[in-house]
Amino acid sequence: MRRILSCLPLLLAACVSTPADRPADAPLRVATYNASLYADTAGGLIAELQGDSPRARKIAAVLQKTRPDLVLINEFDYDESHRAAELFQRRYLEAPQPGGGQALHYPYRYLAPVNTGVPSGLDLDNDGGIGEGRQRGNDAWGYGLHPGQYGMLVLSRFPIDAARARTFQLLRWSAMPAAARPLDPATGRPWHRDEVWEQLRLSSKSHWDVPVLTPRGTLHFLVSHPTPPVFDGPEDRNGARNADEIRLWREYVTPGDKPWLCDDAGACGGLAADARFVIAGDLNNDPIDGDGRSAAILELLEHPRVLRMATPRSAGGEAAARGYIARGLPLRGAPAHVTGDFGPRTGAMRLDYVLPSTGFAVAGSGVFWPAPDDADAAIADGSDHHLVWVDLSL
Repeated sequence: MRRILSCLPLLLAACVSTPADRPADAPLRVATYNASLYADTAGGLIAELQGDSPRARKIAAVLQKTRPDLVLINEFDYDESHRAAELFQRRYLEAPQPGGGQALHYPYRYLAPVNTGVPSGLDLDNDGGIGEGRQRGNDAWGYGLHPGQYGMLVLSRFPIDAARARTFQLLRWSAMPAAARPLDPATGRPWHRDEVWEQLRLSSKSHWDVPVLTPRGTLHFLVSHPTPPVFDGPEDRNGARNADEIRLWREYVTPGDKPWLCDDAGACGGLAADARFVIAGDLNNDPIDGDGRSAAILELLEHPRVLRMATPRSAGGEAAARGYIARGLPLRGAPAHVTGDFGPRTGAMRLDYVLPSTGFAVAGSGVFWPAPDDADAAIADGSDHHLVWVDLSL
């Protein structure tokens, strides 16, 4: 509860009026953006934002251009003072950027600690010791070189009910019924020792339920950033963790008694059956391509409480994907649906999602990935991911 209450002074201080960017009856624009605004050293992002960061200016320009009402930013380093978030808001979003739009002010934001870079004190990668130097990230609760690396930041035009926000940073993986415990394929035995498995946290960063008080009622913004299903071995421990991190949201929105699903304040259970929500984030899982367990994302997309909708698309993503296909990379997904370009070995994939619940209607959607000959392409390369947005009405 302490980490939630610590957000209140910031939120209350930010409760100032702001001009509406669109008419009051306009659809609610919800977005997710993996901005790649991280540093390998603690305080590194703060130092970068205090200077003149070209990549932060491009990220801000994309946000100014698309102007979401509510947005999750993945890979934004967390610091206890919230200094990086304040700098990004004041020096980048609130200053018109080249190629962007008008200055953009978010009076409300939410951020909290994450597992990345937090030492576990355990040999999580089974290499016989607790890592040092760059290897220490492998034995953190979530991979990272310092606490808070690759964190999350929620920005909103509408009030956030921080007192009712729920975080699941500490939830143990073994608490999940039928958890996908990694196995050693050579022996069929559990890959983690029992004493490690019993302590291992499920979320590589955190899972947050952030209630947002919109003009259309309370919207539960369910945000996360599961681990990439790579950088492991034949035991596929990251693939298993990614799948169960995604599964956590399926469990959370499925009605029923869930005494194991306890948040960091000790409250247990999932989301109310009549609550409206949007699941958002870089989920690191493509429905068709890549190394992830695609059943995990497909089961989320097909959940009875998740709205069936047209997949957001872009001209730039289609051009990039078709370029890889022409060079012989065996991509099977729809080229226009990809959300990021991950280089010649991986290609372009759909990893970033904005998934509204039933009860909403979709008025529009897209991926901000302009065609290569579009002038807006100059601001779209600040990250290897691209912003995904969905416009919602009741």
